[in-house]
Amino acid sequence: MSVSRPIGIDLFAGAGGLSLGFEQAGFDIAAAVEIDPIHCAVHEFNFPESTAICASVVDLTGDAIRRRAGIGDRDIDVVFGGAPCQGFSLIGKRALDDPRNQLVFHYVRLVRELRPSYCVFENVKGLTVGPHQRFLHELIEAFQEAGYDVLLPYRVLNAADFGVPQDRRRLFLVGAKRGLPLPAYPAPTGEATVTEAIDDLPDADRFPELLASDSVAVAFDTVHPYARRLRGLDGDPSDYSHPRSFDADRLTSSLRTEHTEQSRRRFTQTPHGKVEPISRFHRLAPHGLCNTLRAGTDSARGAFTSPRPIHHRFSRVITVREAARLHSYPDWFRFHATKWHGFREIGNSVPPLLGRAVAGEIIKALGLIPKKPEQPLLPGRGDESLLKFDMSEAAAHFGVPVSTIAQRTRTITPREPVEKRQMETPIG
Repeated sequence: MSVSRPIGIDLFAGAGGLSLGFEQAGFDIAAAVEIDPIHCAVHEFNFPESTAICASVVDLTGDAIRRRAGIGDRDIDVVFGGAPCQGFSLIGKRALDDPRNQLVFHYVRLVRELRPSYCVFENVKGLTVGPHQRFLHELIEAFQEAGYDVLLPYRVLNAADFGVPQDRRRLFLVGAKRGLPLPAYPAPTGEATVTEAIDDLPDADRFPELLASDSVAVAFDTVHPYARRLRGLDGDPSDYSHPRSFDADRLTSSLRTEHTEQSRRRFTQTPHGKVEPISRFHRLAPHGLCNTLRAGTDSARGAFTSPRPIHHRFSRVITVREAARLHSYPDWFRFHATKWHGFREIGNSVPPLLGRAVAGEIIKALGLIPKKPEQPLLPGRGDESLLKFDMSEAAAHFGVPVSTIAQRTRTITPREPVEKRQMETPIG
């Protein structure tokens, strides 16, 4: 890791959407904390020079993160992440005291212990409305008590304003250690469309190999600048991330989903930009934005798959790679080989381009001119097994109990809609 670049720590990292956005702005990601071993393995694959820490923030101290990441006493420039927030309804009690919000409490604690120059808290826009504002105000007070000024008024940013072809709105709280200049919120940078994002990707249904594998050798014909940048064909003047070595002639993260002919007919008959009435799947509008991609529920709540958009040209739902393009992930970035984990990793993440815009303002506040490294990194150091772990294998890799994350259950009743039964054919 280059010592000439500022360093950041990602809490609640998932697969690494915010990690990538901050790296693209010019940061090196010294450590990424993620409790789910599956997602942690994917982060380790994509960020081979970062330290993936598979643990709950509840069980970590700032000193432990420094030690495990090999940071020592070096100054940390930014800590960022989005902790789940659930407890808003208790009366006569601070929302931060709600046990369901302990992760937010520990996020603030770790900021206090790590003492970064800047901190960024990202979350759902719903925190800004109704009774949820109480929690948000308490959070701002907690940052101020920890010695951080918070950029006010806080703002909800739409990824679509920053070149992401998706309507996705997220709250960003930005804090600066008292005495340091506060950054600004980023100004919009432009828009992209569904067509520009995914029209060059070959139809996964053409390749029988993608019924059992998530990658296949293909021929691309990439024209649109947005897709060309994500494929690494054109330079991106605002991308200061480490270059990655990857096979540009392979279509990856593209395991197929099988549908009945009846379902395909309904998909085809659904107008662009509308919802298919039986499956409730949204059909993409070619010259518009994708609807917000969601992760679905976790294993503890039944592991339900969130509805996936219908492709605007093909009579099927989109692949993980198509979702990744609509989220602004470059093609070198890989996800877990199963569709369920892959879509969860995308749906739970901040689009890298949105993260890059926020991080770029922090770079400016630090007074730094970012530089792009020349030496390419090899994701996973060539080992793709990190992308195929089941929970037991991932837990063993990180030396954590397999019970760290509740196991997925897949009970299906005959009365469930056909599409729900067909959304997943698990592998591995």
